[in-house]
Amino acid sequence: MLDILHYDLLDFVTSYGVRIPSLRVTYQLFGKPLGTAPVVVVNHAFTGNSQVAGENGWWAEAIGTAKVINTDTYTVVAFNIPGNGFHACEEDMITNYQHWAAVDVARLFNIALKEHLGLNSVFALVGCSLGGGIAWEMAALAPDYFQQLVIVAADWKATDWIIGNCLLQEQILKNSTHPLHDARLHAMLCYRTPQSLKMKFERTTHLPTQLYNVESWLLHHGEKLNKRFSLSAYKLMNQLVKTIDISKDRGSFAEVVAPITAHITIVSTDSDLYFVPQENRDTVAELREMGKPVDYYEIHSVHGHDAFLIEHKQLEQFLKKVFVR
Repeated sequence: MLDILHYDLLDFVTSYGVRIPSLRVTYQLFGKPLGTAPVVVVNHAFTGNSQVAGENGWWAEAIGTAKVINTDTYTVVAFNIPGNGFHACEEDMITNYQHWAAVDVARLFNIALKEHLGLNSVFALVGCSLGGGIAWEMAALAPDYFQQLVIVAADWKATDWIIGNCLLQEQILKNSTHPLHDARLHAMLCYRTPQSLKMKFERTTHLPTQLYNVESWLLHHGEKLNKRFSLSAYKLMNQLVKTIDISKDRGSFAEVVAPITAHITIVSTDSDLYFVPQENRDTVAELREMGKPVDYYEIHSVHGHDAFLIEHKQLEQFLKKVFVR
């Protein structure tokens, strides 16, 4: 694994008015040396991290040598959302999660890009799921800074459906005796579809345990996340998803995106039950009415929200239009 780099941000005040005297922001660099190639910033999803490429990279199918985001062509910057726990010290964890919003993470990422890395502009900002919501927030805060804005399986706001699911997640996290494990069970059902589970399991059973295979699969994912993630990180990520909203205290969506100069690419999945595609279709229609340069694509899949991590070939075809020159 490549070195995890960091910088210390001093006297950061969240949108809730809470002052953080010192905050360590960690990140990784992949590909060409900084300053020698166009920069691509990649924002990770809920349980993701800065390890976007390489042997253990969560998006190694898209980022690497000869991949669609080619590390022989680009410099890739990937931040960790503070408090996600990736190779972190105890003091890096965030326990007052209620005092954070997605826009706060966007602010500190933009500060890191401009002040710490000294970048005058960024070729492309890419965000997946939660990372896509944060990418929208970053572009709204720095409307002429990014040349390309690529949103994958995400939205510029948390819908009522998202907020409701985040409330259920929070109740599980507060009240379960196995909070991280049990919250993951519910989340996995949000990330897949009835058709996906039917195709995968067909109501079969795991004979040694007499559990349905869908039950074994869900329990496995709960146990797996419980081993590699922390409760405080999960609570924070859930809070960040719930608070995605580039229009909060800033006017209408149209007013907020009007100054954005980036070419916008939005990728949804036709079966996504979490960030549902109709929301993005409506967004694209509004952007086009405004005369904004925007491309819209849909992954066709039974796998729902997680399709962006499964349907690699389809996603690659869409991303090629941005990254293959």
